[in-house]
Amino acid sequence: MATVTDQSWLARMGQYHPRLIEAAMAMNQGDIPRAEHFLRSHLKENPFEVAAIRMLAEVAGRIGRYRDSEKLLRRALELSPAFTAARANLALVLYRQNRADEAIAELDRVLAEEPDNPGFANLKAAAFGRIGEFEGAITLYEQVLAAAPNQPRVWMSFGHMLKTVGRLEDGIAAYRKAIELMPTLGEVWWSLANLKTVKFTDADIAAMRDALAGGEVATEDRFHLDFALGKALEDRGEVAQSFAHYAAGNALRRAQLDYDPGEIEGLVDQLIALATPEFFAERAGQGCDARDPIFVLGMPRAGSTLVEQILASHSLIEGTTELPDMPALARMDGRFPLNLPDLTAEQMARQGEEFLRRSRIQRKTDRPFFIDKLPNNWLYVPYIRLILPNAKIIDARRHPLGCCFSNFKQHFAKGQAFSYSLEDMGRYYRDYVRLMAHLDRVQPGAVHRVVYERMVDDTEAEVRALLDYCGVEFEAACLAFHQTERAIRTPSSEQVRQPIFRDGTEAWKPYAEYLGPLRAALGEVLECYPQAPAAW
Repeated sequence: MATVTDQSWLARMGQYHPRLIEAAMAMNQGDIPRAEHFLRSHLKENPFEVAAIRMLAEVAGRIGRYRDSEKLLRRALELSPAFTAARANLALVLYRQNRADEAIAELDRVLAEEPDNPGFANLKAAAFGRIGEFEGAITLYEQVLAAAPNQPRVWMSFGHMLKTVGRLEDGIAAYRKAIELMPTLGEVWWSLANLKTVKFTDADIAAMRDALAGGEVATEDRFHLDFALGKALEDRGEVAQSFAHYAAGNALRRAQLDYDPGEIEGLVDQLIALATPEFFAERAGQGCDARDPIFVLGMPRAGSTLVEQILASHSLIEGTTELPDMPALARMDGRFPLNLPDLTAEQMARQGEEFLRRSRIQRKTDRPFFIDKLPNNWLYVPYIRLILPNAKIIDARRHPLGCCFSNFKQHFAKGQAFSYSLEDMGRYYRDYVRLMAHLDRVQPGAVHRVVYERMVDDTEAEVRALLDYCGVEFEAACLAFHQTERAIRTPSSEQVRQPIFRDGTEAWKPYAEYLGPLRAALGEVLECYPQAPAAW
């Protein structure tokens, strides 16, 4: 997707006002405040100049102010409806706001103007993947690569999509093609490692080490290579070197993030103070009465994908994906969780209905129940109980050392900022258990807990209890979940296409000597697992 800082665009800047040239150069150098200063000064004198409006929209997008960017781009298109570059930028901004269906509508208009632009087709393929139109996405990627085959990042995206639909060998081939074209592309090495089924060869490990040794390796490539080498060496039993790479990758990633574990702790404190038995009793019978949503939540890497796959093997339950909508709705006015007491009965019902409306685009069958498996929804359980009081809520829980170390080994495509430090992780897990324990007390029976180790030890009994909580009859297909064919977009995609296994419960043990900061942060939560400390 073209931006104002493309070199080809800069070469044409001579026709523009010197302030716009200065702004473009500042953006190219990453000096966003300086670029914004030039653009705002220019727009005071020339408020209708669409090129400057588009550039200011990119400034807003660069710093994550996507709503501001969207408003500016819509203003540019209002002034100049044929401004294709602005429309393409609008599609990208909509995509980044998880509004893929709207992005696709804009891209259709853009591609009508520039049907041979591979960047636009690539974005549309990604948007198709976001709404579950995987075959359409694969077709688009094939078209893009047929026209322009030497694009390693497109080959990588193609591999992601093939993996998602279960075409594992084709996905690996696409990843290998990307590596052939760009051996230093760390994300594709990590994508292979993240399949959990690929065993790297000596040549692979040498290639990754060579890439890390290169002086021009970008930070993003470097930490992806560290995570991939950590996995490769773990598979070989080289624990010390493996942990060194995991630690290095996490440290690099953590340095990029503005994450404060105290913010989650404070949110949990506020939620516990708000979510009293009286609070829920006063709002009984309110909200949207729909019964179709099933929320599977908890820590990432705790078995939520396994629970989803088991449920989605039932004839009445559809698996979707990790939907972004619940956090977006809860935080819509910027006051969560202090806004919860102010919600009226009408607002609670309307917001529950809005969740259903937003999730509809992900539903591909007429099954009466569907799953949202965003793990981070644990923080929004009190809100879910207000707006969708009849929804089912399943807490997927796993031993804190196994769960947290699995997160430490994982580089997430987005989010999960807590997972790049053992101490941050322990504090996050502790806060999660603290809130869920409180909700168990004030709303007993509202949340069903699936303990991963119990699921491994007695799968049938746990599956029967899970289905009973969801209000559906037992079906044998739920025990053969690994045979269920459906798209899976999470890091556990290949693991849940295999029978249940015990290895995941033991993987942390060789690394026990390195986990002191995690143990200290977990405190008594570690000793009481799977229960919460009695003092809570």
